[in-house]
Amino acid sequence: MEYDGTDFAGWQSQAHAISLQDAVEHAVGFVAGHPVVAICAGRTDAGVHATGQVIHFDSGAVRTPRAWVLGANTKLPSTVALQWAGEVGAGFHARHAAVRRIYRYYILNRSARSALQRTRTAWIHRPLDAEAMHSAAQVLIGEHDFSAFRAIECQSKTPVRRVQRVHVERAGDTVWLEIEANAYLHHMVRNIVGTLLDVQRQADPVGAMARILAGGNRREAGVTAPAAGLYLWRVEYPAVYGIPAPLGGFW
Repeated sequence: MEYDGTDFAGWQSQAHAISLQDAVEHAVGFVAGHPVVAICAGRTDAGVHATGQVIHFDSGAVRTPRAWVLGANTKLPSTVALQWAGEVGAGFHARHAAVRRIYRYYILNRSARSALQRTRTAWIHRPLDAEAMHSAAQVLIGEHDFSAFRAIECQSKTPVRRVQRVHVERAGDTVWLEIEANAYLHHMVRNIVGTLLDVQRQADPVGAMARILAGGNRREAGVTAPAAGLYLWRVEYPAVYGIPAPLGGFW
């Protein structure tokens, strides 16, 4: 499924806010003819978008994949859309079966703000050195303690994560980052981006990033980058499940 997270308080159901989980469960439950519980691959925060979110739910209802997708989409707001549906074995779990998650972060890097991209990118008016950001980001590859990039409210039992790949590139006025890891801490990607925005201005961006990572002190890292630039781009699973990767984002 894909969604524009601007108007939602994140994925997870909340008592006094509009969540993506509530919207999806209502729509899928309508097609199923009974209440469902939707489990997602990655619980995105308020304002965060997705091009390749994956969910699973249990149902005894017999429907075609086309009926699940098109039927649910009639009950979803225009900012949320299912793209594919298929039956998987009872042992499948959208979160636990995932082998890697890929996020992208988009920055509009120009002097004037955009009216059209205001909820879809982060706007940074000062010049950015994408090559310096890319070089500094390579420090993160491997298994590390990512405490420096962990939100204070993070509930994970361990700050250790494995990052397989990070890439930063400029395309015209857009600077984008893509990161691939087995899992993430709360606000980890946005805190990494915020830190890269700081270290790219320093004389030794790579050394600065390495010191922040090794120090494990959240106060030494950069501020949390805006939610509007972040996308859950793709979630990958073992081939046995037959779950297709999204064809590509809107960009």
